Amino acid sequence: MSTFQANIDPKLVAIEPKTFEDYEEAVSAAGGIPTSIGPNVGALIWTDYSKPQALGQLLEKNPQLSWVQLPFAGVDAFHEVLGHSVTFTSAKGSYREPVAEHALMLCMALGRKLAERVRAKSWAPSFAVSLYDANVLIVGAGGITEELIKLLAPFRSNVTVVRNQPAPLAGANRTAGLPELISLLPEADFVILACALTPETRGLFDATAFAAMKAESYLVNIARGAVVVTQDLLSALESGQIAGAGIDVTDPEPLPDGHPAWDEPNLIITPHTADTKEMVKRLFSIRLRENVSAYLGSGDWVGLVDPDLGY
Repeated sequence: MSTFQANIDPKLVAIEPKTFEDYEEAVSAAGGIPTSIGPNVGALIWTDYSKPQALGQLLEKNPQLSWVQLPFAGVDAFHEVLGHSVTFTSAKGSYREPVAEHALMLCMALGRKLAERVRAKSWAPSFAVSLYDANVLIVGAGGITEELIKLLAPFRSNVTVVRNQPAPLAGANRTAGLPELISLLPEADFVILACALTPETRGLFDATAFAAMKAESYLVNIARGAVVVTQDLLSALESGQIAGAGIDVTDPEPLPDGHPAWDEPNLIITPHTADTKEMVKRLFSIRLRENVSAYLGSGDWVGLVDPDLGY
């Protein structure tokens, strides 16, 4: 249950102006009163991922704020801001279904060489790699991974999850700690990145990681672009070190026109569309109803951010 300072109206919840109309209904449905920021407001819904410094400045000017809802599962952009004495919640888990669906789609498209076939104008030798009974390694153990494990179950995929703490995860055949990643990569047919971007995962997939993967394997990244060293990925694809990759996130992002990645035939690039604005609005509204209720003293926080872990 939240506690409020004497000058705080406990029902007022500020929404960032540019998305006010998108989310005022969700706040109202949970019993809150949507408003703009002011000295008597203790809660803030912040939806601009691109302006963490602006959020930091706003927190400095409004020390009465006790709760801030952040817009996405990843909170890497807000690393400096997380030092404030505020309860932060993120959208982790909110977009798990469409993002897991996108990861599955990229795996299947890579395994059937669809990027090549949609451009082809002639017959070609048959080729297919199936997810049935395949060894799938997933880096990260959040909501996306939990959902992806469910989607892979009908394929009888042998799923290994690599996570910070090697505690068991429902549906996974095996879990392992991050230090074991390199030793496990040679076994994987598909490697899917679904982890948060932290100091430990930034640049995790570099030349060393790609060298450990087998030549017939595929990489899928629906996490953050900076988990992968872009030039090392391109080198691995060009040399045949791995068979292909599908990425919904890039480094840099957006990927500029003319970047060499656009010309790599064994690379599928989707422009961060695993979840679209329409999907985000609907699913983020659910998270807002849950957390506005928690702020008002009914229920628990969902997506609570641990500043030390960075997610």
